[in-house]
Amino acid sequence: MKQTHSLLKRQLKRYLGGQNFMPKEWQDFIEAVNNAYCQSDNDRNMLERSLELSSQELLQANSELRAIFQAFPDLFFRLDNEGTILDCKGGITTDLYIPLENLLGKRFHGVPFEELGNKLLEAIHQARETKSIVSIEYSMRIQEQENFYEARLLPLLEDQIIAIIRNITERKRMQGELLRVQKLESISILAGGIAHDFNNILTAILGNISLAKMYANPEDKICEKLTEAEKASVRAKDLTQQLLTFSKGGQPIVKTAHVTRLLKDTTSFALTGSNVRCEFFMSEDLWPVEMDEGQMSQVINNLVINAVKSMPKGGTIKVWAENATVGTERTKQSLPLEGENYVKISIQDQGIGIPKEHLRKIFDPYFTTRKKGSGLGLAISYSIVQKHHGYITAESELGVGTTFHIFLPASEKEVITETHAKEIVRGEKGRVLIMDDEEIVRDVASGMLEHIGYEVEVAKDGAEAIALYEQAQESQVPFDVVILDLTVPGGMGGKETIEKLIELDPQAKAIVSSGYSTDPVMSDFREYGFSSVVSKPYKIEELREALHKARWTLGASEQPTGLQSRW
Repeated sequence: MKQTHSLLKRQLKRYLGGQNFMPKEWQDFIEAVNNAYCQSDNDRNMLERSLELSSQELLQANSELRAIFQAFPDLFFRLDNEGTILDCKGGITTDLYIPLENLLGKRFHGVPFEELGNKLLEAIHQARETKSIVSIEYSMRIQEQENFYEARLLPLLEDQIIAIIRNITERKRMQGELLRVQKLESISILAGGIAHDFNNILTAILGNISLAKMYANPEDKICEKLTEAEKASVRAKDLTQQLLTFSKGGQPIVKTAHVTRLLKDTTSFALTGSNVRCEFFMSEDLWPVEMDEGQMSQVINNLVINAVKSMPKGGTIKVWAENATVGTERTKQSLPLEGENYVKISIQDQGIGIPKEHLRKIFDPYFTTRKKGSGLGLAISYSIVQKHHGYITAESELGVGTTFHIFLPASEKEVITETHAKEIVRGEKGRVLIMDDEEIVRDVASGMLEHIGYEVEVAKDGAEAIALYEQAQESQVPFDVVILDLTVPGGMGGKETIEKLIELDPQAKAIVSSGYSTDPVMSDFREYGFSSVVSKPYKIEELREALHKARWTLGASEQPTGLQSRW
């Protein structure tokens, strides 16, 4: 028999009165009782160890769960079936409209906004009745800022519901950015087509005015009126340039440059005649950027004009330009920028400010709060900056003013200043072939060239132009220059035509012309085989200059033989 259990010893001693004698017939019973006591001890020890381990595991699991709650940006609410808040964990407490300790015991749907409260209560009832997850989105103004949230409610027990609240403000902002881009892309298709057709019409108007001035006496009143009409046509040309900014063909034609001169010149020009003055704060070591100076000037002009209009009684505009490494800026302002080094331009006014509910809409096409506003200025500016791989944003306070920030990628290229004199040759002679699908453009271009002294033939598309060019070569009266319209709907355009012309005549000289003045072919015309470029609409002086350039820029630095006699 194993050692007698201590408890059994005490019981036997009390029963036998201290005698060591035990009846033999008791031994099996006593052994069974002793074994039971020993087994009970073993079971108790195992249970205690198990409870100790379970307690440690439970503490560790609770600690891990607490850490997970704290790491998650979501807020976790435990509710009863009536929506009373029993507990709240995790998340960023700045997303709460009142302190956390004041929430416990309150109704989840008891927020100080009746419409939102009803929406949350309906979601609680739906989750309880369907026993499934219910999701809703809502917005709240917390600490003077509008935030967006997603609430997911799911049944936990028979009488409890878990509500998980996630701040989706950043996601909403990114969705808004995407929607804004899609809007601009839709408008760009329409704007590009309108600008192209309008420029063809303007070419006829501006060209005929320019030609009419050649026949008019400079001292006559008619010449003065023609000059005014010409200026109006040029302003209309600027309008189509704004429309082209929206179009796929409106990509910026960039060059490496510093923004300092552009900022000062454009701002000063925009403030001419106003009661607003400007203060500049320019870093001396500004990085260069890759920019289309015309388009960026348009952006600055739009922002400055808006600033002036926001200060009818006058005031001061402040313009900053500084280098920015956007690591900290990206975190602070949630900038959707990929690079690191940017030039940051800030334009600040002392105007009336922009209401917060309007601030996120100011870059939407046609959104305006002014009676005479078009709603295109900031939308165009947004599109231009985006096409420069940059970002534009704004901050505003009512009664204090508005500040726009523009981020443009810094360039590692060297800034090269080009200076050259433009000379216009007068009294040129030669043969020119004009290819354009618009009859009004063919007519006015022919009239201008004939006035200068050229012999002109015309073609309505690339196929006809190639046939005429080949026929002229065979007749020993070749064309000196060919002017090719870049875009011919339903026919061969200038890009395809020049390739075939060069196959016929490697020394062919061609000028590319288009209403899409910012088409890549227009900026890199030599890469496509052209000798010069002229953007529609054009005046007679601009057409003459393009012909002059074409004379010298084909193939080599020397003038091709055989041309001197004709020029």
